[in-house]
Amino acid sequence: MTDAPQPVRLVTCSTAPNPRRVNAFLIEKGVEIPKQEIDLATRAHYDPAHLEKFGTHHLPALELSDGSTLTETMAICRYLEALHPEPNLMGATPVELGRIDQWNRRVEFMIMLPAAYVFRHSHPSMATLEVQEPVMSDWHRRPLAKGIEVIEKRLAESPFLAGDRFTMADINAYIALDFMRVTKTRVPEENTATLKWQAALADRPSLQRYVPPAA
Repeated sequence: MTDAPQPVRLVTCSTAPNPRRVNAFLIEKGVEIPKQEIDLATRAHYDPAHLEKFGTHHLPALELSDGSTLTETMAICRYLEALHPEPNLMGATPVELGRIDQWNRRVEFMIMLPAAYVFRHSHPSMATLEVQEPVMSDWHRRPLAKGIEVIEKRLAESPFLAGDRFTMADINAYIALDFMRVTKTRVPEENTATLKWQAALADRPSLQRYVPPAA
């Protein structure tokens, strides 16, 4: 797809989970895109110029060489996969395509989303950005616990989330489970399949937590 618009700028906050997912994808692909880092605490992603350019405050946001933009984590990754098909991370066969998408959605709805609600409604750092409702935090801990068990059951029967190789589904799940730490939630010690899978991926360069450069 050499005639397709090329990425020219990725607006991101590399400590946040969704930007981390795209960054991990880029590292696995061996692709570099110029980045503009935003501190979410400054609400720069709500700046009128940013909203006019990208149509949303959600990060990451990708600007292309023809002036068009893409937002939403999986949309960006799909575009990048089309530009850089190898190594394949989103499915090489019809079965893989479906299974990877299936587990991506399950991770997002069962882990990432409830963890985000717990975080947004309980963490002190969100108090100035969110009208916090403690009941929202408490309620979402229940589906989060269920999601953790769904992941454990799957990994007890498969070496990776979508099958026998590392894919985007594993990137999503690893970062989602790592994000849970901000909610003081951990994978239970009895979830040995998940813990074994996490340990096997822990040294992968793409999955390391971003450390902002010293001021």
